[in-house]
Amino acid sequence: MKSEIQKLSILEKIGYGSGDAAVNVVISSMFLIITFFYTDVFGLEPKDMAILFLLVRLIDAVTDPLMGLITDKFKTKWGRYRPYFLYLSIPFGISVFLTFTTPDFDYTGKLIYAYITYIFVTIMFTSVTIPYISLIGVLTNDPQERLSANGYRLFFAKVAAFLVSIVVPILAEKLGKNDIARGYQLAMGIMAMMGTLLLLFCFFTTKERVEHTIDKKPLLEQFKLLINNGQWTLLFGACFTGTVGYVIRGSVAIFYAKYFLGGDVSVQSTFMATGVTAAILAMPASTYITKQYCKVKLFKYTQLAVGAISLVMFFVVKPGDIVLAYVLYFILSFVVDLHAPVFWSAIAEAVDYGHAETGKRVSGLSFGGISFAQKAGMGVAGAAVGYLLDFFNYVPKSDSQTEYTLLGIALMLTIIPGFFHVIMGGMMFRYKITDKYYETIKTKLNI
Repeated sequence: MKSEIQKLSILEKIGYGSGDAAVNVVISSMFLIITFFYTDVFGLEPKDMAILFLLVRLIDAVTDPLMGLITDKFKTKWGRYRPYFLYLSIPFGISVFLTFTTPDFDYTGKLIYAYITYIFVTIMFTSVTIPYISLIGVLTNDPQERLSANGYRLFFAKVAAFLVSIVVPILAEKLGKNDIARGYQLAMGIMAMMGTLLLLFCFFTTKERVEHTIDKKPLLEQFKLLINNGQWTLLFGACFTGTVGYVIRGSVAIFYAKYFLGGDVSVQSTFMATGVTAAILAMPASTYITKQYCKVKLFKYTQLAVGAISLVMFFVVKPGDIVLAYVLYFILSFVVDLHAPVFWSAIAEAVDYGHAETGKRVSGLSFGGISFAQKAGMGVAGAAVGYLLDFFNYVPKSDSQTEYTLLGIALMLTIIPGFFHVIMGGMMFRYKITDKYYETIKTKLNI
């Protein structure tokens, strides 16, 4: 296997980033909107919502590895990964629209509808995300170009998250007028259309130029190779724990703004957008820092810092302290996301590490496994939020909550997710693929 190192054009990096903007229409709505939508708009009980999130994630245990195997097996004239953006962009958009549609059914009917549409959007998300996160491994072999491309990717992902956080709640209120359910359907319908167009743009502006020979190995052997790849298993654990923390914090942000800070719709949307804006700024900051400083050290120390900042925010911010809450939430969100470009570049490098160590390459299943870790984290976090809301006696659609409920909401925004980020940072002390180490891998693989 041999290919020349090639630089990526600005257009291709933008095109690559547009793909993550598309999938972040779904993932950001899952992080930021869907918990509030299901409880306060759709009308599900928190415990029923928790079970929904947890059970549907079991499907990913099958679909994620399966999609990884499919991408390994089939290749077209457009490449191994890009064709899925072309063929599945429209079904992807439809699944988002249907998920945020509230039917006029009784409670049982609505619960069944929620399961069907949530399963549909989960499968479509898997079908485009596995090829997308695999794409970086065939765009270029240059680790700095991968970091740069991932910087673009995550920047555009956060722009999509910004639109979901600040536009959707306000747009839903304006479009729905007296029917907030209709408002959310229309607002997310617009986001779904945007996601479809962005996937198509990604398809037409990117190119697969690095060819890896995919070994035809039995599934069981691939699993064994993955489990024995210590660097990949570290990333799997880091992805799971980090996602749990990230989703718990993101899911409760709108509740925190509405009840703990006592804000209206504009406060709710701008508070969420403050966190997303900080995350956007973290992308170029991360790219700049990693040119001067070890990317692995950046990863682990920022996540440990998240735990400390979370403690400060919990003890310092009191109910109604809007300005202080905005400032600390901005700082917290900025530090949280400094690791993101490093993480997504590290996956491709961990695949190469396993290949160099064993002489056998496991690509599709590697990326599928990371996607499963992310979605398993989303499921556990979503269930945790549902059960915690129920534990702290949250009352959906209420104008106010008890002090006990406010305490729980504050914990879910700060200390609870911060704990998971500290675990994530601790795991990365065992990760060793620095840029210098990766050069030895490239030499061994002759790439």
